[in-house]
Formats: sequence, structure tokens, C-alpha cells
Amino acid sequence: MVKINPERLMGDLKHLRGIGTYKTGVHRPTFSAQDMEARHWLAGRMREAGLDARIDGIGSVFGRREAPGPKILTGSHLESQNHAGWLDGALGVIYGLEAARAIADDGGFADCGVDVIALCDEEGHFGSFLGSKSFLGILEESEIDAATNRYDGKPLRQALQEVGLAGESRVRYEEGRYKGFFEAHIEQGDTLISSDLKIGNVTAIVAIWQYKLVFTGEQNHAGTTSMKRRRDAGRAAMRALAKIDERFPQLCGERTVWTAGRVTLEPGAPSIIPGRAEVLFQFRDADEAVLDRLDTELRAIVAEIDAEGVCGASLEVLGQSKPARMDAGLQDMIDAAAAIHAPGKSLRMPSGAGHDAQYLARIMPAAMLFVPSIGGISHHWTEDTAEEDIILGAQVYAEAVAQALRA
Repeated sequence: MVKINPERLMGDLKHLRGIGTYKTGVHRPTFSAQDMEARHWLAGRMREAGLDARIDGIGSVFGRREAPGPKILTGSHLESQNHAGWLDGALGVIYGLEAARAIADDGGFADCGVDVIALCDEEGHFGSFLGSKSFLGILEESEIDAATNRYDGKPLRQALQEVGLAGESRVRYEEGRYKGFFEAHIEQGDTLISSDLKIGNVTAIVAIWQYKLVFTGEQNHAGTTSMKRRRDAGRAAMRALAKIDERFPQLCGERTVWTAGRVTLEPGAPSIIPGRAEVLFQFRDADEAVLDRLDTELRAIVAEIDAEGVCGASLEVLGQSKPARMDAGLQDMIDAAAAIHAPGKSLRMPSGAGHDAQYLARIMPAAMLFVPSIGGISHHWTEDTAEEDIILGAQVYAEAVAQALRA
């Protein structure tokens, strides 16, 4: 069995927590000064671990070990959501680095290699999974040209110029180099913590189907327009959402979720009947049959509202990704490692959130390991995981990576 160094592991995680500290979490948005400090620090730690490290032209940090034998790729991302948790992303990067060090320290793996990558902008400040897409070779220059920061509108090209990455080459996947990819993450939910479990073994990463629903009525005076003649677009939107909540439970899976993330009424004044309403809506599941059923029902609901003739209703598809299945063989290795270090404390489960592993799974076997989130909190500065759970998860992770190298 390989053995991690808990003090080294926690020292690195706590150092990262100190870069961009916000209350008990971090604020480290992509290409901020704090984010770049973290990237340069990580590259230095990779070099100290014997990896050939660089920050590429999209901001991903890549540490490569020269070895003649089998190799595994590990990693996650470094940037954070705004004013968010200290472990989201960072945990997976440091787990990968610690696994690389522990396996290099073990005399039985002299010919093996563990590479580590911190893929840029998984959190989507400038786009969707830019680092992962770039690594796969599917990020076009035109997409980089068009990308802007969703918070302040800064062009991605300008941001790359300001942090000194303009003109740098981008790291691409080397076909045939890896036996697989391992990512680790806090669960971002309460399944593990509420069941007194320690390890989540991810079976699939859900697809996210996103829509814009638009309802068009007639803007008019709220005090003088009778209820009978009103064409209230806001009311039509609320009726559609009520129908969704009534019908989706009969069609969904055990872990299906749906969200109306933004509802906009125009003109949005207290004494004016809304003439237009827009709803940004999404649902998530790992089963394509469930996704198809919900899509069909959503379209039927919008058509019903439109057919009533009071308000027009339309639907625009914004995105329909595919579920990403994790590799069965690598899942078995996580189970075997958990049986050694956390017997009876692991669970196979889907991921309800998106992760870089969903892209890496397109080109190689991929696996994900979860550790418990205290209170199920994520994307908030109160996010946390018990130190003993962090250490245990890292040990299971390193052992699973080692088993994958031996297989």
C-alpha cells in the first residue's frame, strides 16, 4: 500500500486557503491576482515533487513526470466561485499532487508516472470548462476571441495578456499516454455526511439541460385593467412553473433536480402588469431516458400555455449536454481502496454537479471520488470538510491511483 503524508497534504491545502482568503473560504476568480498567485505556487510545488511543470496558454497548470512505464493523469481546478469554499477544486488538485508524491516515494513504482493538471476555469468565469476543452483540443480560437468575463465583461484575450499568458502554447492530450484520469471533490451535497459515509464513488456525472422560456402578454396599468381582460405574462410564467412542479415528479428519476434560476418580468414595476416574462430553467439527471421524458413534458406545458391564447409562450434550448459515465474498472479500484482504508463507509453515487472529469471521460477512462461536505454546503464560504475525512479520502485516492497503475 502507498502511504500519503498527511502533514504535507494539509499544509498544501491550508496554504492555498491563505491565497485569496475570504472569511473561512476563498475568493479566487479566474485570472485574478490571487488565482495567478495560486497557479504559480502550484507550479513550484509540482517542480519540487519532480514534475516538469508549466502554466499553458489558457491558464491550466500541468505537471508531467517522465517515466517509461504506465501513467495516470490526476487533477481538478484551482479557481473558485466568488466568495466561495476553500476545497472546491483545490482538494482534487492537491489530492493528485499528493498521490504523485506518495507513489514516487514508493519504491515499487519506479517506472510509473502520475501527472497532475489544474484545468483552468471549470467554474466558468469566462466560459464553460475552458481548460478541459483546450486539453481535449476542442477549444477553438474563435471561442477564445468571443469569451468575456460574466461579471465584468473583460475579454478573455485581454485577461490572458494581462497575466502574461498571451502567445503561450496550450497543452494538449497526448494520445496513448494515460491509463486513466482520477478527480476528487467534496460531495457538494449531504448524502455522505447524513449517512455517516466517508467515500463517494461516482458512477456518472449528470447532464444539464437548460432552457429559456418566454411568455409574451400585454403591458398595462395594474389598477385599471380588469382581471378578465388581463394578459399577464408574469402570471403565465408562474402557471407554467406550477405545472412543472405538478408533473415532473411523475416522470423524474430518484435524483432528478430542476431549477428556475432566474425569472425576469418586464418592465418589473409594482403598478404595471408585466408584458413579458423570461425564465431560465434547467433540469439534471444521469439517465438519458429521464431527460427525454422531461424535455417532452416541458415542451407540452409551454405549448398548453401558448394554446390558451392569453399569452404567447415559447421555448429556446440553451444547452443539452450528455451524461458522462465513469469507467467501471476504475470504480472497482476505488471500491477496493475504500475497502482497505474505509471498510463499509463507501457508496456508489452519481454526481449532480458538473466536473472536469465529464470532459476527460471522452478521451480516456475516468473516475471521481467524493468526500463528505459538512452540512452539504458548497459554492459558499462556509463550505468545509473535516480534516480526518480529507486525509482519509486522500489515502483512498492515492491507493486507487496506485492500483490503476498496477492493473
